[in-house]
Amino acid sequence: MKDLAQSLSNVLLHQRQAYFANPVPTLDERKADLRALQRLVRENKDALCNAISADYGHRSRHETLLAEIFPAVDGIDHVIKHLRGWMRPQRRGVDFRNFFGARNRVIPQPLGVVGVIVPWNFPVNLSMVPLTYIFAAGNRAMVKMSENSLHLSRLLIELSPAYFPPEKLQFFEETGGVGVEFSKLHFDHLLFTGSGATGRAVMAAAAQNLCPVTLELGGKAPAILCDDFPLQVAAERILFVKYLNAGQICTSVDHLWMPVAKIDAFVQAARAIVPARYPSLASPDYTSIIDQRAFDRLLAALDDARARGARVVQLLPGPAFDAATRKIAPQIVLDAPPDSILWQREIFGPILPIRGYGALDEVVNAVNAGPRPLAIYPFSHDAQTVQMLLDRVMSGGVSVNDALFHVGQHDLPFGGVGESGMGHYHGKEGFDTFSKLRPVFYQARFSSLKFMMPPYGKFADRLLAFLTR
Repeated sequence: MKDLAQSLSNVLLHQRQAYFANPVPTLDERKADLRALQRLVRENKDALCNAISADYGHRSRHETLLAEIFPAVDGIDHVIKHLRGWMRPQRRGVDFRNFFGARNRVIPQPLGVVGVIVPWNFPVNLSMVPLTYIFAAGNRAMVKMSENSLHLSRLLIELSPAYFPPEKLQFFEETGGVGVEFSKLHFDHLLFTGSGATGRAVMAAAAQNLCPVTLELGGKAPAILCDDFPLQVAAERILFVKYLNAGQICTSVDHLWMPVAKIDAFVQAARAIVPARYPSLASPDYTSIIDQRAFDRLLAALDDARARGARVVQLLPGPAFDAATRKIAPQIVLDAPPDSILWQREIFGPILPIRGYGALDEVVNAVNAGPRPLAIYPFSHDAQTVQMLLDRVMSGGVSVNDALFHVGQHDLPFGGVGESGMGHYHGKEGFDTFSKLRPVFYQARFSSLKFMMPPYGKFADRLLAFLTR
């Protein structure tokens, strides 16, 4: 372990020395880094898709292209388009001290070396998108991949040197203990995406170095279907997001609140919609559960719900699961009691619990009684209803009349609140997160403070009386 820690420290030292040698890369240098990152993804997209699928057991190629490759490539184009403006020093207001030509500026400057800890569920998206903003801000990066992404991490370790020198970017695979030592490094900023439990440990380790952190965690993100919204449209949209990547998304719909009277109609719609998309568990468009532990956990949660009197509705014909491929058929769960596993912890799988309500206040109070979620998904065409939910239920982000899509908007910040995380990236906020917004005061040739130096006299008395009136 000591050798591992020393090896990681040496890489950090090498990158920091390179940062000191060129602390503020030019716009052209940053654009070159971004285009190199884009080429890495674009030129190797087939290999990246295959590696991720190998890590999952099976991962839909279309889902990888849609949710990982496209956002990374398209996001870089967006950042390059706006980067010149983001880098420009900001002018700030004039006050009495500026009457003689003093100036205030805020200058965005690189932090130095940023650490990134990447989860397994969207490992290309959640490494390449942060790197886009890290490089846009002029930094260098060390990226630690998940223990469940060994095929992908080895591919990235192999590919990266053809696009970036090691003093700019290095990837690391998890071989046991790497994550612990990685989070102890004295980075200039650390980004972690993953579970709340691991996020607490990462934050505690980073605190020893007073290293600032951005934590993107999970939570039980609710969809809230209001009475005025068309049920068929809501079902089509909610079920797409819920079973995308077999539900293994931190911003997925964790559960659904809807009017009691419409639950049976929603289930009936789901029984038609889901088999049309995934005819069987063998469908190449349906993704496997990442590992045996997660597979067993999800089946145990279903068994727990049944034992407590819940009704489990399977949405595909045939077996409920395939142990060989670790696929679990999409499920809806009705009448699960509040103390069941499905209501107590984030599901992260293809299981949708539904809870009926009579009045929206029931939903507001129930959501607010738990940790603040990473997202909420209100479905309503009534502007006042939507605004009420926005005002009364805090979350990291919101998609109105759909689910998940706020995450894919390049000009919106992404981040949690409370137990679902802290800090933001994506958009200009991503550039700002990985920059030091450095305040600089330029004194004028003639300083008005000359009249404010001791010994204080009557002029100082009059001036201070005026300024503090």
